[in-house]
Amino acid sequence: MPPPTTVRIDEARAEQLRAANINPRTGLATDYLNHFNEAIMLLEMVPDMPECAEDFLTWTPLSYAEHFWASNFKARDLAIEAYECADPKVRADFDKLTATMTSILSAVGKAMREAQQDKTRSTLAEQATAWVKPLVAMAGGVINGNSDTDIESALTN
Repeated sequence: MPPPTTVRIDEARAEQLRAANINPRTGLATDYLNHFNEAIMLLEMVPDMPECAEDFLTWTPLSYAEHFWASNFKARDLAIEAYECADPKVRADFDKLTATMTSILSAVGKAMREAQQDKTRSTLAEQATAWVKPLVAMAGGVINGNSDTDIESALTN
């Protein structure tokens, strides 16, 4: 199936995507952001409950397709297919954001493993949360087709 920019999807296909919580305009599903929101939730608990750092350290990066393969998402095959058929520009913007989030979370995980003090882990958790939360919001904008943000500029700041 060609990317949506070259072929209009028919209304039946659009309804199928909507029913599966996949945006028919972008071909992306917000369910993937749950992967990052889980990490954020664990990081937010670290300052008050330092033992939650161990829970965060079990978080592993997953690609879009890996997330859906590992999930119980009812329409996972459709989600993966729609992602693969998404407009290349939209997907590139989305992939840049998710790669940046993955990079931040992976680096923080590595630093937390090396940290000896709970205070250091708390600081790392707070910094990571402050960096990743806005990126999740931007990724949500891309998924919902209403992102006017210049992704490159946002990622360099």
